[in-house]
Amino acid sequence: TSQQRGRDILFVWERMSPAAERLRYILNEEDDMPTPTLFTEMDTLQREGDELEWKESARWVKFEEKVEEGGERWSKPHVSTLSLHSLFELRTCLQTGTVLLDLEGYSLPQIVDDIIERQIEEGMISPELREKITFVLLRKHRHQTKKPIHRSLADIGKSSSSTSECPVLKCSSSCKKKRLHYGNSHAQSRSMNDIADTPSTDQLKNKFMKKIPRDAEASNVLVGEVDFLNKPFVAFVRLAQATTLGGLTEVPVPTRFLFILLGPQGKAKSYNEIGRAIATLMVDDLFSDVAYKARDREDLIAGIDEFLDEVIVLPPGEWDPKIRIEPPKKVTSADKRKSVFSLNELGQMNGTAGGGGGLAQDEEMPQQHELGEELAFTGRFCGGLYLDIKRKLPWLPSDIYEGFHIQSISAVLFIYLGCITNAITFGGLLGDATDNYQGVMESFLGTALAGTVFCLFSGQPLIILSSTGPILIFEKLLFEFSKNNDIDYMELRLWIGIHSCLQCFILVATDASYIIKYMTRFTEEGFSSLISFIFISDAIKKMVGSFKYYPIDTDFKPDYVTTYKCECLAPDPMAAMIFNGLVPMPDNSSSLNVTALDWSQLSKKECVKYGGSLVGKSCKYVPDLALMSFILFFGTYSMTVSLKKFKFSRYFPTKLRKLISDFSIFMSIMTFVGLDMLLGLKTPKLIVPTEFKPTRPGRGWLVMPFGKNPWWVYVASFVPALLVTILIFMDQQISAVIVNRKENKLKKGCGYHLDLLWVGVLMAACSFMGLPWYVAATVISIAHIDSLKMESESSAPGEQPQFLGVREQRMTGILVFALTGVSIFLAPVLKFIPMPVLYGVFLYMGVASLSGIQVHCVFGVDEFVLEQFWDRIKLCMMPSKHQPDFSYLRHVPLRKVHLFTLVQIICLAVLWILKSTFLAIIFPVMILGLMVVRKMLDMVFSQHDLAWLDDLLPEKEKKKKEDAKKKGKEKDKKKPKADDSEEEVRNLSFCCPLQE
Repeated sequence: TSQQRGRDILFVWERMSPAAERLRYILNEEDDMPTPTLFTEMDTLQREGDELEWKESARWVKFEEKVEEGGERWSKPHVSTLSLHSLFELRTCLQTGTVLLDLEGYSLPQIVDDIIERQIEEGMISPELREKITFVLLRKHRHQTKKPIHRSLADIGKSSSSTSECPVLKCSSSCKKKRLHYGNSHAQSRSMNDIADTPSTDQLKNKFMKKIPRDAEASNVLVGEVDFLNKPFVAFVRLAQATTLGGLTEVPVPTRFLFILLGPQGKAKSYNEIGRAIATLMVDDLFSDVAYKARDREDLIAGIDEFLDEVIVLPPGEWDPKIRIEPPKKVTSADKRKSVFSLNELGQMNGTAGGGGGLAQDEEMPQQHELGEELAFTGRFCGGLYLDIKRKLPWLPSDIYEGFHIQSISAVLFIYLGCITNAITFGGLLGDATDNYQGVMESFLGTALAGTVFCLFSGQPLIILSSTGPILIFEKLLFEFSKNNDIDYMELRLWIGIHSCLQCFILVATDASYIIKYMTRFTEEGFSSLISFIFISDAIKKMVGSFKYYPIDTDFKPDYVTTYKCECLAPDPMAAMIFNGLVPMPDNSSSLNVTALDWSQLSKKECVKYGGSLVGKSCKYVPDLALMSFILFFGTYSMTVSLKKFKFSRYFPTKLRKLISDFSIFMSIMTFVGLDMLLGLKTPKLIVPTEFKPTRPGRGWLVMPFGKNPWWVYVASFVPALLVTILIFMDQQISAVIVNRKENKLKKGCGYHLDLLWVGVLMAACSFMGLPWYVAATVISIAHIDSLKMESESSAPGEQPQFLGVREQRMTGILVFALTGVSIFLAPVLKFIPMPVLYGVFLYMGVASLSGIQVHCVFGVDEFVLEQFWDRIKLCMMPSKHQPDFSYLRHVPLRKVHLFTLVQIICLAVLWILKSTFLAIIFPVMILGLMVVRKMLDMVFSQHDLAWLDDLLPEKEKKKKEDAKKKGKEKDKKKPKADDSEEEVRNLSFCCPLQE
């Protein structure tokens, strides 16, 4: 009813304070120009002997930096802590002082004249004080600069000599008296203007400019005490256009705001706190918007009132004000505060403006992960594929030229080493599993071919294709099945690849990728954890194998070292005759008279070659390569982790730290390759094929589709192909979802359907050539994303560099796979890389993806896909009092958190067992089973709990959006009409007085 509508609007108004109501209209004014970042500097009036000058005492960009007393340096950035009394005094100053908005100012003397003129007109000061105030406000400004000590002393000497004469008129000794007495006339005070008209050399060369955005403007705060005033002189000025006011500011940034506070002597501390209060307000995101858009004094007062509504008071008895609070790892955005004042959200505010009742900020529901429009079901034949191509085609040129960046070099080196390690490891395992029908050579060629084609034409070139554990398991089972049933393995595999390719085409044509929306964080965590554990397990297994092949010599006894020897004994004459007749010698002679040899001088290899026997305790001695291999393995991993975190070290400049972090993998590998070469031990080295031919003798590079198997095999292969398609679909699309998550801030969109199309095409191509099958590698793809992350170059002191997104391009992937292809010809160089070093890279990639090292700790992104899962596992072993303050622990009972984690661990264990047994053939189906388990959790957990622990399923989200849409339509209908009651119209006008 109309009365009900009136009551609803009145209720909303009552939830907002008058200050918030005023700000709602100020901040909703249409203005396309964003508010510039404000650099705020506070200068205090100081007396140096007979001279007066303004000395810089603090500065703000995001956080406060003070000039350390006596230390002649800047303090560490810290959160400003203000007294509540200073904020109220500031409010009083703005109420009673002069406020000039959009003042036309071109120089500081002119601005000072306008301020004083206004105060004289309003009767705030007498005309006799004009010269004295002008003299004080135009004194020289001394800024705190980071200079060497000897330079600072030189500058002090230079400045002291120059202060003995007036900078403009170079007057005599009477100049000092005039300065000391603040001038005797307006002309004299103007002639003794100390402030420079243009920025000095130190200002222009100040390196602090790198910390300030290019479009920033300045806000200057001047506070001090003088002996000729009996009440405060206060002025707040906003210039119509930002103007560079010479030497007023430490850096050559144009000034937009000016706050002046001069007062009687005896209250310097109070003035200083008021100055800190206005400076802190000016760098507050919401108040700075208000300051730019304020129309009168009352708007500024409303901005202070809103700030006071949000202030949190720390009791003085429980907190020491001298403690400087460190800047937070992640600064909370002011968008939530601003959204409260949005006209569009007036009727659906989650909280209140002005500190009223309602839900607190930490009680709001978490923002749910939503997949983009790329996975929308079009209902048309190849509709999703068409949209993918249309979306990605305009970005093709930028995908090429944006790859030419120094960061791409480190990414190429990092991913290349991971790819060749993967190719060699899985190539060797495939050779063992398939009797060398596929080996290292096929692995190198297939990786280069499939990867290059995918990076050139796919929808998401940041995804890296590789052999995966599940594919390896399927290949092993398929070979054993073929061998036991007398079926040609390569021909059967070819038809499975063809069927799987056709099935992928069907999935693409029907927009089947839409079901990825049902894969919540629960499914992603289970699958990604499994892949990470496979990487970690493979790396550790390989290292354990080193101890098997090169065992530690536990039988060595130092006391019996004199008895350790090994001799080569000649064979008996009869054996020598037989050996002499059967074995040709290397010197092109048909035989060698072994009796003429000096057997004691032969090497171990020659002794065995010529039929001799080795006798002695040290004959079986093998150098302790296992321990050295472990040093290389664990050293590579540890050094990589340390260098990756070096970006946040306190040592060296920012650019150098970032460079070291970007090249951490490469530096670690080179370090331990050098260590291995220095010691000269025969550790197992990287084996790279040197001849371009198939691993198994007798097979060619092409597989013929007919002739070796019965006809029914060509049709029956549809069934195993279906399992392969499920596996590829899940592996590819889950990896794609993880790569395309909104936390990565990708701007060029993705192409789920286009990617799956090319994976299917490459399946068929690799099957015809007898090469391994390739699909998106989750861990290497995440590592690729990590190596290309960008962050802000200019960040405020104390502020973590802002994550800007990922360098989206195709060149790094293309170069990685091109290098992988030519690695066959780089054998002379690559053969020096010890395998334990590459196993260390494997371990790093697995552990980093499991614990979220590279994303959360380095870039400060909200949440990595596995980080919450890993944190919840650690919670199971923590007492409640030691548990971190995770947001979901505030809203979900601990027992339910543990139950949710237990279900995930059980699912992960079942997947691992299936992968490791003969039931691995149904492994793809079990990944789909994770989605069924997640659906069943809706019957155990409430939607509130699942919203905090996982993502809600699409049906719930859809219903929620439909309800919100219905409410919006109802609100549109509830507009005042001509027949509304008089009471309702009165309520409406009362609610919106400014609009009225």
